[in-house]
Amino acid sequence: MSIQTRQGGELQMSPSTYSRLIHFLQEDLSISAASLAVALRHREQDPGPLPMILWQYGLITMEQLEQIYDWLETV
Repeated sequence: MSIQTRQGGELQMSPSTYSRLIHFLQEDLSISAASLAVALRHREQDPGPLPMILWQYGLITMEQLEQIYDWLETV
């Protein structure tokens, strides 16, 4: 698995895994580029796992959040 947990529980991933995550979000879950941009802007101000930020701001559903974490477990 290419995902590692940092002290404090924040997920760290390799650039290739991050790129695959973005592709998964856009292609498999149909998350818009605009929604991702909003989440990334908020992430700069309040760092945290991208999937959680997407969910906290109502950009994805709980079901999609679960799908993302299921996907992350397989990479």
